[in-house]
Amino acid sequence: MAGLFSQANLEQVRAASDIVDVIGGYFPLKRAGTNFTALCPFHKEKSPSFNVNPHKQIFHCFGCHKGGDVFGFVMNFENVDFPEAVRRLAERARIPLEFENNPAQRQARNLKDQLLQIHEQLALRWQAALENDAKGQIARDYLAKRGVSPDAVKLFRLGYAPEAWDDTVNWARSKSFELALVEQAGLIIHKEGTDRHYDRFRGRLMFPICDEQGRIIAFSGRILIGDEKSAKYVNSPETPIFTKGKVFFGLDKSKRALVDAGSALICEGQLDLIACFTAGVQNVVAPQGTAFTHDHARILKRYVDEVVLCFDSDTAGQAAAVRVLDSLLAAQLAIRVAIVPAPHDPDSFIKEHGADAFRQLVEKGAAFFDWYLDKLCAIHDTNSDKGRAAVLREMGAAVLKAGDTVFADTYEQKTALMLGVSPISVRAEWKKIRVNSPVAEQPDSIIEPSTEAEPRPNPLEFWLLKLAFDEVVNFDWLIAHLDLDWVSHLTTRQLLARRLDAHAHQTWRGAAGFLSEIEAESARVLLSESLADARPAENPQQQLADVLLRLRNQFIDRRLMRFTQESARAGIAESELLPLLQQQQYLRRLKQQPLQPRADEE
Repeated sequence: MAGLFSQANLEQVRAASDIVDVIGGYFPLKRAGTNFTALCPFHKEKSPSFNVNPHKQIFHCFGCHKGGDVFGFVMNFENVDFPEAVRRLAERARIPLEFENNPAQRQARNLKDQLLQIHEQLALRWQAALENDAKGQIARDYLAKRGVSPDAVKLFRLGYAPEAWDDTVNWARSKSFELALVEQAGLIIHKEGTDRHYDRFRGRLMFPICDEQGRIIAFSGRILIGDEKSAKYVNSPETPIFTKGKVFFGLDKSKRALVDAGSALICEGQLDLIACFTAGVQNVVAPQGTAFTHDHARILKRYVDEVVLCFDSDTAGQAAAVRVLDSLLAAQLAIRVAIVPAPHDPDSFIKEHGADAFRQLVEKGAAFFDWYLDKLCAIHDTNSDKGRAAVLREMGAAVLKAGDTVFADTYEQKTALMLGVSPISVRAEWKKIRVNSPVAEQPDSIIEPSTEAEPRPNPLEFWLLKLAFDEVVNFDWLIAHLDLDWVSHLTTRQLLARRLDAHAHQTWRGAAGFLSEIEAESARVLLSESLADARPAENPQQQLADVLLRLRNQFIDRRLMRFTQESARAGIAESELLPLLQQQQYLRRLKQQPLQPRADEE
């Protein structure tokens, strides 16, 4: 799992990332004895079953059985892979990762830190201008007219860039920021042929754009007054910390709602998103600008399996819905369309009809290809040969991108019905499209093999697993006395083998580190549950001896039963029977003896 990180680097990050502090930064924890509890963020519940153990540095939910170390929590909560979880915790702890240790990488990291600092401080400057400056009244009036609440203004950290050519330039000088660095941040522009700079954002309502961790990486500014030549929105250019095609506005606020809902509502602009979010529809994101990229789709796939396109009903809005098709299909996302009726956008529709009506509009959104077929039939004359041919051609080109023959068959029939022709003729026409324009190969999907779930270990084996991770017990004694054949539960046996091996080879780095190295989900769940088990072991060494003795005796009982059944087999020869009876006598004597070291350890 570690990949490009050394074990020493991982342990440094882990040691600096106390799991109580990290999880407590996402939601409140309540002390319960030596541990902490909370309502689980991964499933809905009314009483807390989410448990955090500060001593072992692990978490476990006894309701949904998610568990792990601090890296595992960030992976699950943020929906990121292991390297990204390590990077985020390293940044939080301000620990450089080893692959960032050469001079060029350290310089790049330092530049990003400075750019983030500039954006954060300028956002505070613009927030204050919106809240307090007399010149910010125009922005306050605009927000009031649009019905944006004070709470939404604070949540999305809206601001106002004063109407001046040098306000940001002078602010940067007052903060001792080099103007070349502020220019690299995309916040000021160098005037050609001079040594002067001027502000990129002037007299605009400012929307901070954040990365998934909530750090401000860019801005979008809306004009409040001006002539028709002025752009309605001005956005930050791409910089070392901002790539337009990889960022959604609002994702830092909505990512948990996306996971909970299993679907993402995609709208066109910041004010539409804020209106949706404050109306209670919080599983919403907005791409930066008009382009929706393959990276956008891949990001959404980490959180959801379905997207709902919520664009305006005008020609531009419908064209935008069609443009995103390729990227969403390539990411294997299901697609629906919720068209806001003219003359509304989501913001104005919510204000006129209310949040409930908007939620119903989203819930009733049509499947993309049903909507697209209706759209094509509306813009082409289906009573003419030319119109029908256009519908067939455009519908076929879209459907075939899905790369699903059953799906294509369904829409062959629907298209035939809409056009009043036979499905056979539709299929023939679409076959021509397939031959002339082969569908691009879809990325291979990773499908885990279907396996029958392993039953839970019996209580004795579970207790042994718990004790084996109690560092009070004598592990040399455990290695000497435990025969793993006594453990019938496969996953428990494998975990115990790895635990004893780590002790024997002095590679043990604590429960949290051990847990992070377990790749199988079922094994991680079982181990985190045993680690989180709060039942006290008052005398762990004695309890361990008792558990091993009982496991040994159960193992002997299973062998005795097998030998008894074998010796009772009809027609068994005396030469076969005698050894079986001798084995039974040996096992009965062994069961009466105290626990002994294994023969190979004596």
